[in-house]
Amino acid sequence: MEEFTLKLDSQGRVMLPSWWRKKAGAGASAELRAVVTEDGSLLLETREQGLRRAKALVRKYVPEGLSLSKELIADRRTEAARDREKR
Repeated sequence: MEEFTLKLDSQGRVMLPSWWRKKAGAGASAELRAVVTEDGSLLLETREQGLRRAKALVRKYVPEGLSLSKELIADRRTEAARDREKR
């Protein structure tokens, strides 16, 4: 984990270090996601960083090699077949 200090200007803006912007792939028009955590901390991340974090979180609960989309499609097809049989 890397740490650095940011200063607020008179209008409450902060400047993110160029090394972080380059590392995160955050160009001049990039949108950052800001999250206020339970303890009041502020988390800033790019969409890509958030997506990687979300995928890692889901991966903890889904076995490697299992495709949730394929499982969902299979379930929907099974339900559709049952519906056709009831008619």
